[in-house]
Amino acid sequence: MDLNARRRPRVRIAARDERGPERAGSRGIRQWDVEIRPYLTPYFAYAAAALILGAHVAVGVLLKISSTGVIFQTADQVAIALLGAVIAGAVLLFARPRLRVGASGVAVRNLFGYKLIPWSDVVGVSFPRGARWARVDLPDDEYIPVMAIQAVDKERAVDAMDQVRGLIERYRPDINQH
Repeated sequence: MDLNARRRPRVRIAARDERGPERAGSRGIRQWDVEIRPYLTPYFAYAAAALILGAHVAVGVLLKISSTGVIFQTADQVAIALLGAVIAGAVLLFARPRLRVGASGVAVRNLFGYKLIPWSDVVGVSFPRGARWARVDLPDDEYIPVMAIQAVDKERAVDAMDQVRGLIERYRPDINQH
């Protein structure tokens, strides 16, 4: 028996079908009809994070180059670089939003949270005039913001709203979208 053959890790790759990606989880495999992510915001987030990290690292490196009357230690240099990494990581959260729509409901992931909204709780999806992003409307005039569909994406946002509204008509034909 070949020793290298035993050391290879086993990798399970989730299959895809024509309706969209599958997600293996603790509750089994879930099908999603559409997955929407913002288009422009991640580019800005990646660029800003790289700029912030680069600036902090540069300041940390240059901190002990000339005498300013203050004595900086190597720990100060490392701390400034690490602070830049933390701030860059926080900025990268803006690249995280996602919206998935499927038979099990509407799954919204924003900066910090993930929420699966069953179809029985979905009243509609709207994009109020002047808003920065869409929202999933819930009963009793409540809503959940959907940062995955943003006004800055213009036509892509319109197409995404059309897709989501089409799926709402498919899964919730009893509600009337405006």
